[in-house]
Amino acid sequence: MAFTTLNLNPSLKLVTNNNSFNNGFFGCQFSKSFLSSKSFLGSSSFSVGTLTFTINHQSSGRRHISCSRWCSTDFRCFAQKSEPSVSVDGRGDNGASERVIVLVIGGGGREHALCYALQRSPSCDAVFCAPGNAGISSSGNATCIPDLDISDSSAVISFCRNWKVGLVVVGPEAPLVSGLANDLVKAGIPTFGPSAEAAALEGSKNFMKSICDKYGIPTAKYQTFSDASAAKQYIKEQGAPIVIKADGLAAGKGVIVAMTLEEAYEAVDSMLVEGVFGSAGCQVIVEEFLEGEEASFFALVDGENAIPLESAQDHKRVGDGDTGPNTGGMGAYSPAPVLTKELQSLVMDSIILPTVRGMSAEGCKFVGVLYAGLMIETKSGLPKLIEYNVRFGDPECQVLMVRLESDLAKVLLAACRGELKGVSLNWSPGSAMVVVMASKGYPGSYEKGTVIQNIEEAELIAPSVKIFHAGTALDLDGNFIATGGRVLGIAAKGRDLEEARDRAYRAVEEINWPGGFYRQDIGWRALPQKQFARNA
Repeated sequence: MAFTTLNLNPSLKLVTNNNSFNNGFFGCQFSKSFLSSKSFLGSSSFSVGTLTFTINHQSSGRRHISCSRWCSTDFRCFAQKSEPSVSVDGRGDNGASERVIVLVIGGGGREHALCYALQRSPSCDAVFCAPGNAGISSSGNATCIPDLDISDSSAVISFCRNWKVGLVVVGPEAPLVSGLANDLVKAGIPTFGPSAEAAALEGSKNFMKSICDKYGIPTAKYQTFSDASAAKQYIKEQGAPIVIKADGLAAGKGVIVAMTLEEAYEAVDSMLVEGVFGSAGCQVIVEEFLEGEEASFFALVDGENAIPLESAQDHKRVGDGDTGPNTGGMGAYSPAPVLTKELQSLVMDSIILPTVRGMSAEGCKFVGVLYAGLMIETKSGLPKLIEYNVRFGDPECQVLMVRLESDLAKVLLAACRGELKGVSLNWSPGSAMVVVMASKGYPGSYEKGTVIQNIEEAELIAPSVKIFHAGTALDLDGNFIATGGRVLGIAAKGRDLEEARDRAYRAVEEINWPGGFYRQDIGWRALPQKQFARNA
């Protein structure tokens, strides 16, 4: 039997039986402190944010919550008519004049992490996630709405209006590029995420490069081609190693680091001749190979102002020692020692702020999170922009959200309203690490439906362990099964990176999943090699 938990405040949980929606079944769990403060006789009511509940106290002493049934996507709990409004200072205090209900768009590990952080936000009444996944629902971090078609803007707008949603946070890039944020903002719904025009920073690598050229943002030397022969001639002139990129969105697989001319020619043919990425590969960017250390830099942007998030570093290659093909990311840690405070200031001044000003000058102000993929060049020690993403990175988002101590809902609302100037963020001390567990065969073909056990036990390894679900579902026996390539993100905090790593890998080893695998060296660039001996 499947249940969904809606956490409305630290002392109240609304638990719904997913199999009994038509019967209108609801159960509620209260903390002892909450119940002792509600010494009711007979029938009484109370409010939690914008929701009002009626409690009938029966002679048996059992308290019964009266609330109407689920109706399609309309949860009618005597919703009070009020427009959510939050005074934002971004410092995680309780100064909110009103609380908001938040809808997170997406269903992966990044979205689970966002739900986790939003649920802890003092200004957040409740969190919905569409479509979400079984793990997000089971964790109680959000109420998942699997039937909401996130590609249908009118359906999302209707849901927001019915449920009094005061903030929409768009996780993945595809809905942003297709214009979901445009439609929500036009409907008057505060939305954290850029317009389709601004999302072209990720949707078209050629557009991003043109912005770099125009506004003096340091990046790798490049040329754009739609003709395979011309691309190959340029590659021959430049030599290998060299980088070939599909211009459009290719699910994180459109970048080929070619170590030989033959590999580069094959990459060009696969994109421009064979069309392996469809329209996303109808243009290719041929880019110089940069030597150095990669790092991820994130900034929240309100159209005119930007504030940095903590540093993080991910591991793109599938194999230990950064070998094998690129993936969406096999693990991450925060902070990243390679990004010193001096470098972070340089990135803000030379890359992030010129981009924000440039986008504003181009008539498409950027509101959302700018995720800059950087290369800290070995020869110069200076950062260059490799690529932009217009959403939180995955799995970097997971380590950032477990470290964030500020009220995320308030900060994101401030970004939506152009009020980020002067806002600062608080972070937990120490470090965090996430290790991604993926289906065997990823990033190639892999089997779906393999059973995963001991997830709950793994999360109890240490208080700081949090498991984020990226691609899970429940089978008929109630077991978690893998439904994607990257399936779980096992995150842990520690006093330092060594302790965070130890806790994360202890939790990984507790999980019983013969159909999965993971890298055993996450954090290797920042830790002494001896730290990886036991997993070799």
